[in-house]
Amino acid sequence: MTREELMKIVSERVEKCTACPLWEKRTNVVVGEGSLFAPIMFVGEGPGEEEDKTGRPFVGKAGQLLTKILESVQLRREDVYICNVVKCRPPENRVPTAEEQKACGHFLYAQIMIVDPVYIVPLGSTALSFFLGQNVSITEYRGKEIEWKGGKILFPMFHPSYLLRNPSKEKGSPKDLTWQDIKKVRMFYDSCKRR
Repeated sequence: MTREELMKIVSERVEKCTACPLWEKRTNVVVGEGSLFAPIMFVGEGPGEEEDKTGRPFVGKAGQLLTKILESVQLRREDVYICNVVKCRPPENRVPTAEEQKACGHFLYAQIMIVDPVYIVPLGSTALSFFLGQNVSITEYRGKEIEWKGGKILFPMFHPSYLLRNPSKEKGSPKDLTWQDIKKVRMFYDSCKRR
């Protein structure tokens, strides 16, 4: 089977999923988008209001900022793969519970198997905590390479919504640190393309 066919199966299963209560209030599931051959995968925590309306990941204010962050290093959304830990919007954009993440996590693992990225960029503490299996602080880990399963590397970054709440661009600010991090992501991308 091709990657497209495999991802179609995942999407169909997500659309039928009733494993946690989030399905009851969703408008659309938000599976993911981008290149199924991307060397880099960005993973947020869950869809927000705009994502729930459109069925697309990271299209609200935080998503628009993510697109700008990618464009700042000449990356397009189509060059990477973008998804979330949970595929349905938590009410009021709250953090998805551990139970919700567990119920949905196998879909994310399937996406990782299909896309087979070299680098996985968890955006924010929730996504990073999911990958590490324990609650961790993004400030402690952002910008560091963490070896993960199957030889993959986690490279945590601040979630764009955190940057919207902390708009300072001073040296050492979250926005400044994100600029340093996205330049490293671009270097990772270029090194993958040379292989």
